[in-house]
Amino acid sequence: MNKTELIAVIANRAQVTQKVAEEVLEAFTATVSETLGRRGEKVVVTGFGTFEVRNRVKRTGKNPRTGELITVPEQKSPAFRAGKLLKEAVK
Repeated sequence: MNKTELIAVIANRAQVTQKVAEEVLEAFTATVSETLGRRGEKVVVTGFGTFEVRNRVKRTGKNPRTGELITVPEQKSPAFRAGKLLKEAVK
């Protein structure tokens, strides 16, 4: 399912226009991005899952073309951990 299809499903289920559904989806994604990016806080949607920032440690890697060893710097990465209800729905 792509974004357009998701908006159509949300609009149908919530009985709103696709424009309103798109605005709500955009507001949700912007809020999650801002909360993770600027504040580094978790976003918990009970029953669905948790969006969080995880730190990846500095490590040594290998350039696949040359075989040269390189250092991959420490970095932050967004992550999602599914909640209990979502896990049960997928089973």
